[in-house]
Amino acid sequence: MLVLTRKPGQSIKIGDTIEVRIIAVDGDQIKLGIKAPREIDIHRQEVYDAIQKENSQAAAGRLSEEILTAIKAIKKEKNHE
Repeated sequence: MLVLTRKPGQSIKIGDTIEVRIIAVDGDQIKLGIKAPREIDIHRQEVYDAIQKENSQAAAGRLSEEILTAIKAIKKEKNHE
């Protein structure tokens, strides 16, 4: 992990298209400004984690439905034999 020290008003660049600027420091909190192309998703870590969990649960649900459908199709084929 790269660790940098910045003061309010200073920024860092990530590649050619992303800029992270220190807007303010208040006690143990900092306010960041992020400039990035619209197609780049930016989330707080806890929001990102919730999205990933939701996506995993949805994928597991779809997989379960596909497995049940396959089992039903196999049973149907066996009944017709």
